[in-house]
Amino acid sequence: MERMTDANFSRPGAVDLSSLAQPTPAAGSSFVLQVTEAEFQDVASRSVQYPVIVEFHSPRDPSGAAVSAALTELVNAAGGKFLLARVDVDAEVRVAQALGVQAVPTVIALIGGQMAPLFQGTKSRDEIAALLDQVAQLAVANGMTGRAQPVGAAASQEATDAPAANPRFAKADAALEAGDYAAAVREFDALLAETPNDPEVLAGRAQSALLERSLSFDPDAIVRRANADDTDVEAALDAADLEIIAGRYQEAFDRLLELAGRVGPDQRDPIRLRMLELFEVVGRTDPAVLKARRRLSSVLF
Repeated sequence: MERMTDANFSRPGAVDLSSLAQPTPAAGSSFVLQVTEAEFQDVASRSVQYPVIVEFHSPRDPSGAAVSAALTELVNAAGGKFLLARVDVDAEVRVAQALGVQAVPTVIALIGGQMAPLFQGTKSRDEIAALLDQVAQLAVANGMTGRAQPVGAAASQEATDAPAANPRFAKADAALEAGDYAAAVREFDALLAETPNDPEVLAGRAQSALLERSLSFDPDAIVRRANADDTDVEAALDAADLEIIAGRYQEAFDRLLELAGRVGPDQRDPIRLRMLELFEVVGRTDPAVLKARRRLSSVLF
């Protein structure tokens, strides 16, 4: 297998863990706000839950229109990974001055209350998409698993159309919303005691467990450990978790299957259990899962 590098965990296509804990917003939802000075602090405070992308723009700047359109499209398509806060520098001079904005467009990211400059001037849609992918990865690496809620008319329509939540999952959902993933695991365990092998409960439990483990992840340390010893089961389990988070399902399953072939029979059970859990995270019908499940049986038996 290809050796891991730090860059493996920041390339485009990675999956934000918040999608495991939150429902998918309705199509057409908007995650774009026009922000005034009075609202800015409240919006910035949300960056402890999910990244807030701040675009400083001016209606007098025609070159910024393409940047605004690309940001709006990409942020809305992300379905809550980010909130886009647009600040009109002509109307909100003090906000721009406070953050040292000297030209438009200027785009920054707020992550955990910290400011990360993204770019100044124009960028292509692909360049902006790559930057947003990096922001999403940085958020995951810092244990940020929240998801922005839709704003404006789209949010009202979604609230009207949304199906009622299953009351069985009320306690688990509340724990997930609060970011208490250990409590969510316990709630799903209680549900499994009532209805063993319930696919929906198994999936919820697996996703919550992955979220809980991710809170203590140090990607750099995991990469070093996994590269140092290809028979280190714990390091491989953590590395596979990271690959699942990054949306690289096949690589995660290949890693664990190859490890199961290298270690002794007494070390294979933790690998088997983790693979079964990750199958639930990814989804039982995913092609990578179907292929890995067949290979797992041959490795074990």
